[in-house]
Amino acid sequence: MTDRHLPSAAGSPAGTPASPSPGAEEKPGPARSMAMALGLATAPAVSLGLGRFAYALVLPAMRSSLHWSLATAGTLTTANAVGYLAGALAAPTVAARRGERTALLGSLAAVAVSLAATAAFADLTYLLVVRLVAGAAGAVALIVGGTLAARLGAGAAPGRSALLLGVYFAGGGLGVAVSGAAVPVVLGGPGGAPDWRTAWVVLAVLSLAAIPACLPGSARPGPAADTTRSATRSAADPGLRWPARPLLALLISYGLFGAGYIAYMTFIVAHLRGHGAGDGLVTAFWIALGCSAVVAGFGWSGILGRLRGGRGSALLMAVTAVAAALPLLSSAAPVSYASALLFGSAFLSVITAVTTCARDSLPQHYWTAAIAGLTTVFALGQCLGPLLAGTLSDGPSGTTAGLAIGAVLLALAAATALAQRARTVPPSAPPAPAVSVPTDTVPG
Repeated sequence: MTDRHLPSAAGSPAGTPASPSPGAEEKPGPARSMAMALGLATAPAVSLGLGRFAYALVLPAMRSSLHWSLATAGTLTTANAVGYLAGALAAPTVAARRGERTALLGSLAAVAVSLAATAAFADLTYLLVVRLVAGAAGAVALIVGGTLAARLGAGAAPGRSALLLGVYFAGGGLGVAVSGAAVPVVLGGPGGAPDWRTAWVVLAVLSLAAIPACLPGSARPGPAADTTRSATRSAADPGLRWPARPLLALLISYGLFGAGYIAYMTFIVAHLRGHGAGDGLVTAFWIALGCSAVVAGFGWSGILGRLRGGRGSALLMAVTAVAAALPLLSSAAPVSYASALLFGSAFLSVITAVTTCARDSLPQHYWTAAIAGLTTVFALGQCLGPLLAGTLSDGPSGTTAGLAIGAVLLALAAATALAQRARTVPPSAPPAPAVSVPTDTVPG
Protein backbone atom coordinates (compact mmCIF):
# COMPACT_ATOMS: atom_id res chain seq x y z
CA MET A 1 0.00 0.00 0.00
CA THR A 2 1.35 3.41 -0.92
CA ASP A 3 0.50 6.91 0.16
CA ARG A 4 -1.54 7.54 -2.98
CA HIS A 5 -4.06 4.99 -1.68
CA LEU A 6 -4.54 6.85 1.60
CA PRO A 7 -6.46 10.09 2.07
CA SER A 8 -4.46 12.50 4.14
CA ALA A 9 -5.41 12.77 7.80
CA ALA A 10 -6.67 16.26 7.15
CA GLY A 11 -9.01 15.01 4.45
CA SER A 12 -7.19 16.11 1.27
CA PRO A 13 -8.29 14.19 -1.84
CA ALA A 14 -6.55 10.88 -2.47
CA GLY A 15 -3.54 11.29 -4.71
CA THR A 16 -3.23 14.97 -3.77
CA PRO A 17 -1.15 15.33 -0.62
CA ALA A 18 -1.95 18.28 1.56
CA SER A 19 0.54 21.10 1.33
CA PRO A 20 2.88 21.00 4.30
CA SER A 21 2.41 23.80 6.78
CA PRO A 22 5.43 25.83 7.77
CA GLY A 23 7.15 24.12 10.66
CA ALA A 24 5.21 20.87 10.14
CA GLU A 25 6.98 17.79 11.41
CA GLU A 26 8.74 15.80 8.70
CA LYS A 27 8.11 12.08 8.37
CA PRO A 28 10.82 10.26 10.38
CA GLY A 29 13.49 8.39 8.46
CA PRO A 30 14.04 4.62 8.75
CA ALA A 31 16.40 4.81 11.72
CA ARG A 32 14.26 7.26 13.66
CA SER A 33 11.01 5.43 12.90
CA MET A 34 12.59 2.21 14.20
CA ALA A 35 13.75 3.98 17.37
CA MET A 36 10.26 5.40 17.85
CA ALA A 37 8.68 1.97 17.37
CA LEU A 38 11.08 0.52 19.95
CA GLY A 39 10.07 3.23 22.40
CA LEU A 40 6.37 2.75 21.74
CA ALA A 41 6.86 -0.97 22.48
CA THR A 42 6.68 0.11 26.12
CA ALA A 43 2.88 0.19 25.71
CA PRO A 44 2.42 -3.56 25.07
CA ALA A 45 5.25 -4.36 27.49
CA VAL A 46 3.30 -2.70 30.31
CA SER A 47 -0.30 -3.31 29.25
CA LEU A 48 0.17 -6.92 28.13
CA GLY A 49 3.41 -8.36 29.50
CA LEU A 50 3.21 -6.88 33.00
CA GLY A 51 -0.41 -5.82 33.30
CA ARG A 52 -2.10 -8.97 32.00
CA PHE A 53 0.09 -12.00 31.35
CA ALA A 54 2.11 -11.79 34.57
CA TYR A 55 -1.04 -12.77 36.45
CA ALA A 56 -0.39 -16.36 35.36
CA LEU A 57 2.84 -16.30 37.40
CA VAL A 58 1.12 -14.94 40.51
CA LEU A 59 -2.03 -17.06 40.15
CA PRO A 60 -0.75 -20.27 41.85
CA ALA A 61 0.39 -18.32 44.94
CA MET A 62 -2.88 -16.34 45.12
CA ARG A 63 -4.92 -19.49 44.64
CA SER A 64 -3.04 -21.26 47.44
CA SER A 65 -3.19 -18.32 49.84
CA LEU A 66 -6.79 -17.33 49.14
CA HIS A 67 -8.15 -20.87 48.62
CA TRP A 68 -9.56 -20.23 45.16
CA SER A 69 -10.85 -22.74 42.65
CA LEU A 70 -9.49 -22.50 39.11
CA ALA A 71 -12.85 -21.12 38.00
CA THR A 72 -12.54 -18.32 40.56
CA ALA A 73 -8.99 -17.65 39.44
CA GLY A 74 -10.28 -17.43 35.88
CA THR A 75 -12.78 -14.73 36.83
CA LEU A 76 -9.92 -12.29 37.46
CA THR A 77 -8.73 -12.82 33.90
CA THR A 78 -12.30 -12.35 32.70
CA ALA A 79 -12.61 -9.11 34.71
CA ASN A 80 -9.40 -7.90 33.09
CA ALA A 81 -10.85 -8.81 29.69
CA VAL A 82 -14.12 -6.99 30.42
CA GLY A 83 -12.09 -3.92 31.28
CA TYR A 84 -10.13 -4.43 28.09
CA LEU A 85 -13.39 -4.49 26.16
CA ALA A 86 -14.51 -1.21 27.76
CA GLY A 87 -11.14 0.36 27.05
CA ALA A 88 -11.26 -0.75 23.42
CA LEU A 89 -14.64 0.91 22.98
CA ALA A 90 -13.48 4.10 24.68
CA ALA A 91 -10.02 4.37 23.11
CA PRO A 92 -10.89 6.42 19.99
CA THR A 93 -12.91 8.92 22.03
CA VAL A 94 -10.25 9.19 24.74
CA ALA A 95 -7.54 9.77 22.13
CA ALA A 96 -9.65 12.37 20.34
CA ARG A 97 -10.56 14.34 23.43
CA ARG A 98 -7.29 14.11 25.35
CA GLY A 99 -4.83 13.77 22.50
CA GLU A 100 -2.88 10.62 21.69
CA ARG A 101 0.16 11.50 23.81
CA THR A 102 -1.90 12.22 26.94
CA ALA A 103 -4.08 9.15 26.37
CA LEU A 104 -1.05 6.89 26.00
CA LEU A 105 0.92 8.17 28.98
CA GLY A 106 -2.14 8.46 31.23
CA SER A 107 -3.36 4.95 30.47
CA LEU A 108 0.08 3.44 31.09
CA ALA A 109 0.28 5.23 34.43
CA ALA A 110 -3.20 3.91 35.28
CA VAL A 111 -2.04 0.35 34.57
CA ALA A 112 0.90 0.80 36.95
CA VAL A 113 -1.31 2.22 39.70
CA SER A 114 -3.82 -0.60 39.32
CA LEU A 115 -1.05 -3.20 39.63
CA ALA A 116 0.09 -1.62 42.89
CA ALA A 117 -3.51 -1.47 44.10
CA THR A 118 -3.90 -5.22 43.49
CA ALA A 119 -1.61 -5.82 46.46
CA ALA A 120 -3.73 -3.79 48.88
CA PHE A 121 -6.59 -6.16 49.70
CA ALA A 122 -7.49 -9.84 49.30
CA ASP A 123 -11.23 -9.32 48.87
CA LEU A 124 -12.36 -10.94 45.62
CA THR A 125 -14.73 -8.14 44.60
CA TYR A 126 -12.00 -5.55 45.13
CA LEU A 127 -9.53 -7.61 43.10
CA LEU A 128 -12.04 -7.96 40.27
CA VAL A 129 -12.44 -4.19 40.14
CA VAL A 130 -8.72 -3.39 40.04
CA ARG A 131 -8.10 -6.05 37.39
CA LEU A 132 -10.93 -4.51 35.36
CA VAL A 133 -9.29 -1.09 35.63
CA ALA A 134 -5.95 -2.55 34.54
CA GLY A 135 -7.63 -4.09 31.50
CA ALA A 136 -9.41 -0.88 30.50
CA ALA A 137 -6.29 1.26 30.80
CA GLY A 138 -4.21 -1.38 29.03
CA ALA A 139 -6.57 -1.44 26.05
CA VAL A 140 -6.37 2.34 25.60
CA ALA A 141 -2.58 2.21 25.77
CA LEU A 142 -2.33 -0.69 23.32
CA ILE A 143 -4.72 0.83 20.76
CA VAL A 144 -3.28 4.35 20.85
CA GLY A 145 0.27 3.04 20.75
CA GLY A 146 -0.64 0.69 17.91
CA THR A 147 -2.12 3.57 15.92
CA LEU A 148 1.08 5.58 16.37
CA ALA A 149 3.19 2.58 15.35
CA ALA A 150 1.01 1.92 12.29
CA ARG A 151 1.38 5.55 11.26
CA LEU A 152 5.17 5.20 11.32
CA GLY A 153 4.90 2.69 8.48
CA ALA A 154 2.43 4.69 6.36
CA GLY A 155 3.61 4.67 2.75
CA ALA A 156 6.43 2.21 3.44
CA ALA A 157 6.88 -1.15 1.73
CA PRO A 158 4.68 -3.91 3.21
CA GLY A 159 7.68 -5.64 4.79
CA ARG A 160 8.85 -2.43 6.44
CA SER A 161 5.43 -1.51 7.85
CA ALA A 162 4.98 -5.06 9.16
CA LEU A 163 8.42 -4.86 10.77
CA LEU A 164 7.56 -1.65 12.62
CA LEU A 165 4.30 -3.12 13.88
CA GLY A 166 6.11 -6.35 14.78
CA VAL A 167 8.67 -4.42 16.82
CA TYR A 168 5.86 -2.57 18.58
CA PHE A 169 3.90 -5.66 19.57
CA ALA A 170 7.09 -7.52 20.48
CA GLY A 171 7.18 -5.23 23.50
CA GLY A 172 4.60 -7.56 25.03
CA GLY A 173 7.18 -10.34 24.84
CA LEU A 174 9.72 -8.16 26.59
CA GLY A 175 7.23 -7.58 29.39
CA VAL A 176 6.66 -11.34 29.65
CA ALA A 177 10.40 -12.04 29.85
CA VAL A 178 10.98 -9.34 32.47
CA SER A 179 8.10 -10.58 34.62
CA GLY A 180 9.38 -14.13 34.22
CA ALA A 181 12.73 -13.10 35.63
CA ALA A 182 11.33 -10.97 38.46
CA VAL A 183 8.13 -12.55 39.78
CA PRO A 184 9.38 -16.09 40.54
CA VAL A 185 12.22 -14.58 42.57
CA VAL A 186 9.68 -12.81 44.76
CA LEU A 187 7.37 -15.80 45.00
CA GLY A 188 10.07 -18.40 45.57
CA GLY A 189 12.30 -16.72 48.13
CA PRO A 190 14.40 -19.18 50.15
CA GLY A 191 12.43 -20.58 53.07
CA GLY A 192 9.57 -18.12 52.69
CA ALA A 193 5.94 -18.52 51.71
CA PRO A 194 5.01 -17.14 48.27
CA ASP A 195 4.37 -13.42 48.69
CA TRP A 196 1.81 -12.55 46.03
CA ARG A 197 1.34 -9.00 47.31
CA THR A 198 5.00 -8.09 46.86
CA ALA A 199 4.88 -9.59 43.37
CA TRP A 200 2.18 -7.11 42.33
CA VAL A 201 4.16 -4.20 43.80
CA VAL A 202 7.23 -5.29 41.83
CA LEU A 203 5.15 -5.40 38.63
CA ALA A 204 3.87 -1.87 39.36
CA VAL A 205 7.40 -0.52 39.88
CA LEU A 206 8.61 -2.13 36.66
CA SER A 207 5.66 -0.60 34.79
CA LEU A 208 6.33 2.91 36.06
CA ALA A 209 10.04 2.60 35.24
CA ALA A 210 9.24 1.62 31.65
CA ILE A 211 6.88 4.48 30.75
CA PRO A 212 9.49 7.17 29.90
CA ALA A 213 10.79 5.02 27.04
CA CYS A 214 7.63 5.71 25.01
CA LEU A 215 7.97 9.51 25.15
CA PRO A 216 9.83 9.99 21.82
CA GLY A 217 7.36 7.85 19.89
CA SER A 218 4.32 9.61 21.36
CA ALA A 219 5.56 13.14 20.67
CA ARG A 220 4.11 14.84 17.60
CA PRO A 221 4.92 18.54 17.96
CA GLY A 222 3.86 21.40 15.75
CA PRO A 223 1.06 21.46 13.15
CA ALA A 224 1.39 17.70 12.68
CA ALA A 225 -0.22 17.29 16.07
CA ASP A 226 -3.34 19.09 14.85
CA THR A 227 -3.47 16.82 11.80
CA THR A 228 -3.16 13.75 13.98
CA ARG A 229 -5.85 14.87 16.40
CA SER A 230 -8.16 15.71 13.49
CA ALA A 231 -7.76 12.20 12.09
CA THR A 232 -8.30 10.59 15.48
CA ARG A 233 -11.36 12.74 16.16
CA SER A 234 -12.81 11.65 12.81
CA ALA A 235 -12.29 8.01 13.78
CA ALA A 236 -14.13 8.57 17.06
CA ASP A 237 -16.97 10.57 15.52
CA PRO A 238 -20.25 8.69 16.01
CA GLY A 239 -21.23 9.80 12.50
CA LEU A 240 -18.28 7.97 10.98
CA ARG A 241 -18.62 4.18 10.74
CA TRP A 242 -15.68 2.05 9.69
CA PRO A 243 -16.48 -0.62 7.08
CA ALA A 244 -16.40 -3.78 9.20
CA ARG A 245 -18.20 -6.18 6.85
CA PRO A 246 -15.25 -6.66 4.47
CA LEU A 247 -13.21 -7.83 7.49
CA LEU A 248 -15.90 -10.16 8.88
CA ALA A 249 -13.77 -13.34 8.70
CA LEU A 250 -10.88 -11.54 10.38
CA LEU A 251 -13.18 -10.29 13.15
CA ILE A 252 -14.54 -13.78 13.88
CA SER A 253 -11.13 -15.44 13.82
CA TYR A 254 -9.67 -12.77 16.09
CA GLY A 255 -12.45 -13.35 18.63
CA LEU A 256 -11.77 -17.11 18.60
CA PHE A 257 -8.06 -16.43 18.95
CA GLY A 258 -8.70 -14.17 21.95
CA ALA A 259 -10.60 -16.96 23.71
CA GLY A 260 -8.03 -19.63 22.88
CA TYR A 261 -4.76 -17.87 23.55
CA ILE A 262 -5.85 -16.43 26.91
CA ALA A 263 -6.80 -19.92 28.13
CA TYR A 264 -3.21 -20.99 27.51
CA MET A 265 -1.61 -17.87 28.97
CA THR A 266 -3.78 -18.00 32.11
CA PHE A 267 -3.48 -21.67 33.02
CA ILE A 268 -0.23 -22.95 31.52
CA VAL A 269 1.81 -22.15 34.65
CA ALA A 270 -0.79 -23.84 36.87
CA HIS A 271 -0.68 -26.83 34.50
CA LEU A 272 3.11 -27.03 34.68
CA ARG A 273 3.15 -26.78 38.47
CA GLY A 274 0.38 -29.36 38.70
CA HIS A 275 2.61 -31.74 36.76
CA GLY A 276 5.61 -31.28 39.03
CA ALA A 277 7.39 -28.28 37.50
CA GLY A 278 9.55 -26.36 39.96
CA ASP A 279 10.48 -22.68 40.10
CA GLY A 280 13.43 -23.16 37.78
CA LEU A 281 11.42 -24.71 34.97
CA VAL A 282 8.58 -22.16 35.31
CA THR A 283 11.03 -19.26 35.25
CA ALA A 284 12.88 -20.62 32.22
CA PHE A 285 9.59 -21.40 30.47
CA TRP A 286 8.21 -17.87 30.92
CA ILE A 287 11.45 -16.16 29.94
CA ALA A 288 11.76 -18.40 26.86
CA LEU A 289 8.19 -17.54 25.86
CA GLY A 290 8.82 -13.81 26.23
CA CYS A 291 12.19 -13.79 24.47
CA SER A 292 10.76 -15.82 21.62
CA ALA A 293 8.03 -13.21 21.20
CA VAL A 294 10.63 -10.42 21.07
CA VAL A 295 12.70 -12.16 18.39
CA ALA A 296 9.57 -13.02 16.43
CA GLY A 297 8.71 -9.34 16.17
CA PHE A 298 11.65 -9.02 13.81
CA GLY A 299 11.51 -12.48 12.24
CA TRP A 300 7.96 -12.62 10.91
CA SER A 301 7.91 -9.22 9.21
CA GLY A 302 9.19 -10.41 5.83
CA ILE A 303 6.70 -13.29 5.70
CA LEU A 304 3.77 -11.16 6.82
CA GLY A 305 4.68 -8.55 4.22
CA ARG A 306 4.20 -11.17 1.48
CA LEU A 307 1.07 -12.92 2.78
CA ARG A 308 -2.10 -11.08 1.84
CA GLY A 309 -5.52 -11.09 3.41
CA GLY A 310 -5.93 -13.44 6.36
CA ARG A 311 -3.19 -15.89 5.39
CA GLY A 312 -0.61 -14.34 7.71
CA SER A 313 -3.02 -14.44 10.64
CA ALA A 314 -4.01 -18.02 9.80
CA LEU A 315 -0.39 -19.19 9.73
CA LEU A 316 0.42 -17.66 13.11
CA MET A 317 -2.81 -18.87 14.73
CA ALA A 318 -2.03 -22.39 13.50
CA VAL A 319 1.40 -22.20 15.14
CA THR A 320 -0.19 -21.19 18.46
CA ALA A 321 -2.66 -24.09 18.18
CA VAL A 322 0.18 -26.59 17.77
CA ALA A 323 2.12 -24.99 20.63
CA ALA A 324 -0.91 -25.06 22.95
CA ALA A 325 -1.44 -28.77 22.20
CA LEU A 326 2.13 -29.84 23.03
CA PRO A 327 1.76 -29.80 26.86
CA LEU A 328 -1.22 -32.12 26.43
CA LEU A 329 1.04 -34.74 24.89
CA SER A 330 3.81 -34.76 27.49
CA SER A 331 4.89 -33.00 30.69
CA ALA A 332 8.58 -33.51 29.89
CA ALA A 333 10.69 -30.36 30.16
CA PRO A 334 11.84 -30.37 26.50
CA VAL A 335 8.21 -30.49 25.35
CA SER A 336 7.31 -27.64 27.69
CA TYR A 337 10.17 -25.52 26.33
CA ALA A 338 9.15 -26.31 22.76
CA SER A 339 5.63 -25.15 23.59
CA ALA A 340 6.97 -21.91 25.08
CA LEU A 341 9.20 -21.15 22.11
CA LEU A 342 6.52 -21.92 19.52
CA PHE A 343 3.73 -20.09 21.30
CA GLY A 344 5.96 -17.13 22.06
CA SER A 345 7.08 -16.93 18.45
CA ALA A 346 3.54 -16.46 17.18
CA PHE A 347 0.97 -15.19 19.69
CA LEU A 348 1.93 -11.49 19.71
CA SER A 349 2.74 -11.56 16.01
CA VAL A 350 -0.91 -12.47 15.42
CA ILE A 351 -1.73 -8.95 16.56
CA THR A 352 0.77 -7.64 14.02
CA ALA A 353 -0.76 -9.72 11.24
CA VAL A 354 -4.33 -8.67 12.10
CA THR A 355 -3.37 -4.99 12.37
CA THR A 356 -1.46 -5.17 9.08
CA CYS A 357 -4.45 -6.73 7.33
CA ALA A 358 -6.77 -4.00 8.62
CA ARG A 359 -4.24 -1.32 7.77
CA ASP A 360 -3.85 -2.61 4.21
CA SER A 361 -7.62 -2.91 3.74
CA LEU A 362 -8.82 0.48 4.99
CA PRO A 363 -7.99 4.17 4.47
CA GLN A 364 -5.85 5.76 7.16
CA HIS A 365 -8.67 7.77 8.71
CA TYR A 366 -10.34 4.49 9.74
CA TRP A 367 -7.29 2.94 11.40
CA THR A 368 -7.94 3.96 15.01
CA ALA A 369 -11.61 2.89 14.84
CA ALA A 370 -10.76 -0.35 13.03
CA ILE A 371 -8.05 -1.30 15.52
CA ALA A 372 -10.48 -0.51 18.32
CA GLY A 373 -13.21 -2.61 16.68
CA LEU A 374 -10.91 -5.59 16.22
CA THR A 375 -9.67 -5.22 19.77
CA THR A 376 -13.29 -5.20 20.96
CA VAL A 377 -14.00 -8.57 19.35
CA PHE A 378 -10.68 -9.87 20.66
CA ALA A 379 -11.67 -8.73 24.15
CA LEU A 380 -15.03 -10.51 23.91
CA GLY A 381 -13.15 -13.73 23.24
CA GLN A 382 -10.89 -13.04 26.20
CA CYS A 383 -13.95 -12.62 28.43
CA LEU A 384 -15.26 -16.07 27.56
CA GLY A 385 -12.01 -18.03 27.32
CA PRO A 386 -10.94 -17.96 31.00
CA LEU A 387 -14.43 -18.76 32.25
CA LEU A 388 -14.75 -21.76 29.95
CA ALA A 389 -11.20 -23.01 30.52
CA GLY A 390 -11.38 -22.41 34.28
CA THR A 391 -14.67 -24.28 34.64
CA LEU A 392 -13.33 -27.23 32.64
CA SER A 393 -10.09 -27.18 34.66
CA ASP A 394 -12.06 -27.70 37.88
CA GLY A 395 -13.36 -30.98 36.43
CA PRO A 396 -11.81 -34.46 36.65
CA SER A 397 -9.30 -33.80 33.85
CA GLY A 398 -7.90 -30.68 35.56
CA THR A 399 -5.99 -28.08 33.61
CA THR A 400 -5.56 -30.55 30.75
CA ALA A 401 -9.18 -29.91 29.76
CA GLY A 402 -8.74 -26.15 30.00
CA LEU A 403 -5.66 -26.18 27.78
CA ALA A 404 -7.37 -28.55 25.32
CA ILE A 405 -10.30 -26.21 24.72
CA GLY A 406 -7.81 -23.40 24.17
CA ALA A 407 -5.99 -25.41 21.50
CA VAL A 408 -9.27 -26.24 19.76
CA LEU A 409 -10.33 -22.59 19.69
CA LEU A 410 -6.97 -21.58 18.25
CA ALA A 411 -7.30 -24.17 15.47
CA LEU A 412 -10.79 -22.87 14.64
CA ALA A 413 -9.41 -19.33 14.56
CA ALA A 414 -6.73 -20.34 12.06
CA ALA A 415 -9.27 -22.02 9.78
CA THR A 416 -11.58 -18.99 9.89
CA ALA A 417 -8.77 -16.53 9.13
CA LEU A 418 -8.09 -18.31 5.85
CA ALA A 419 -11.48 -17.07 4.64
CA GLN A 420 -10.37 -13.43 4.91
CA ARG A 421 -9.78 -12.13 1.40
CA ALA A 422 -7.08 -9.66 0.46
CA ARG A 423 -8.43 -6.19 -0.25
CA THR A 424 -6.93 -3.07 -1.76
CA VAL A 425 -7.80 0.41 -0.58
CA PRO A 426 -9.53 2.19 -3.48
CA PRO A 427 -7.73 5.26 -4.89
CA SER A 428 -10.60 7.49 -3.73
CA ALA A 429 -12.19 6.05 -0.62
CA PRO A 430 -15.35 7.79 0.66
CA PRO A 431 -15.18 9.14 4.21
CA ALA A 432 -18.35 7.31 5.25
CA PRO A 433 -19.20 3.97 3.62
CA ALA A 434 -22.79 3.11 2.83
CA VAL A 435 -22.61 -0.36 4.41
CA SER A 436 -21.01 -0.39 7.83
CA VAL A 437 -21.42 -1.16 11.50
CA PRO A 438 -20.45 0.85 14.58
CA THR A 439 -17.29 -0.14 16.43
CA ASP A 440 -19.37 -1.05 19.45
CA THR A 441 -21.20 -3.86 17.66
CA VAL A 442 -19.93 -7.30 16.75
CA PRO A 443 -20.95 -8.82 13.41
CA GLY A 444 -23.05 -11.89 13.94
